[in-house]
Amino acid sequence: MGSRMCLRLLEKKHKLVLYARHPSSMNLLVEKGATGTQNYAEFAKKLGKNKIILLMVPHGSAVDEVLSSLLPFLQKGDIIIDAGNSHYKDSIKRGKELASKGIDFLDAGTSGGLEGARNGASIMVGGSKSTFKKCEPIFKALAVKNGYGYMGQGGCGHFVKMVHNGMEYSLMQSYGEGYELLAKGPYKLDLREVTRVYKNGSVIRSWLVDLLSDALKKDPELKSQSGIVGGGSTGSWTLEAAREFDSKMPMLELAMDARQESFKKQGFATKVVAALRFGFGGHEAPKKGGEK
Repeated sequence: MGSRMCLRLLEKKHKLVLYARHPSSMNLLVEKGATGTQNYAEFAKKLGKNKIILLMVPHGSAVDEVLSSLLPFLQKGDIIIDAGNSHYKDSIKRGKELASKGIDFLDAGTSGGLEGARNGASIMVGGSKSTFKKCEPIFKALAVKNGYGYMGQGGCGHFVKMVHNGMEYSLMQSYGEGYELLAKGPYKLDLREVTRVYKNGSVIRSWLVDLLSDALKKDPELKSQSGIVGGGSTGSWTLEAAREFDSKMPMLELAMDARQESFKKQGFATKVVAALRFGFGGHEAPKKGGEK
């Protein structure tokens, strides 16, 4: 997603300085006008004063490693935006730690998958309102029209995105179960035709149905699609938060159970969910016995 977001920013006439662990991943962006760098010191120097740094790395230790590597080269008033899927409590902690050093931090939950990263995403931002205002031109450039907003204090952006992902899991599982019944029912249905009608005017129309329509056009019975469903971190976090704040989410619990079960037994429902995950995020299905 990061490279696609960079292409969009370049098209919107933003000046970019890049650093990536794999230098070759910057080649196309450099050709388009970005400045590539070889290490964090050069990266910080090229950015100069009043830096705005947007991170797009996996959640967890990867974020902390990048922050610790950047800190020696940061100055008071610099801004860091974490646009990945970090846990909101980690973002609160990071925000406080960076604030003690005079560094501003925004947690920006980003939705829309690969297509959104390239053509306009949905962005949910937490942190200081004044810092958000300074960075608003960036969010406006990255987002689809009316697709970004200030959610509130530090952690809000990633909390809103986390709950979004929990709802996403439940929706995909519901589509998967419905399509399994369509496939197993008493009629030999052309699911491409069913989906064409669903996606035009029905109550359940959505981008997910559009993505499923694309998948069925390529593989009408999803015969080549793995039925193992990977991912799950943000769904687990959402369930933890639901328990912490006494909010019931039985649909998400069932969806998470189905993902775990898919490593042992696959069906048409899990094929649908896996196809949807690939459709919006390019997520390849893991192998049996692999990481869940």
